[in-house]
Amino acid sequence: MITVNLRYTGKGNAAIDFAKEMTAGGVVEKIRAEKGNLRYEYYLPLFDNSPDKTVLLIDQWENQEAIDIHHASPMMADIMRLREKYDLHMTIERYLSDEGGVPESDRGFIRK
Repeated sequence: MITVNLRYTGKGNAAIDFAKEMTAGGVVEKIRAEKGNLRYEYYLPLFDNSPDKTVLLIDQWENQEAIDIHHASPMMADIMRLREKYDLHMTIERYLSDEGGVPESDRGFIRK
């Protein structure tokens, strides 16, 4: 599993408006329906006092092949157009899942 954290930042509420348009326009629903997509969710920082808001997207896929197919899909043009429309800048972090899961030594710190 591959998890990609994308932080979108733009002037004022541009990143929030982008996420709203992605959702209202049906792009988010289409991405979530793609084969291999496990998660596609937007989040806002709890204590963001900056005038330029940031939105975190957690995007999770079964494997690199699923990401490659997504990147080759026609909806990427819609996403790129919206990023340009809202003049967004991004930072990206990419994580590969630990196949062994949470180590036993860490499980005591997790409250379920």
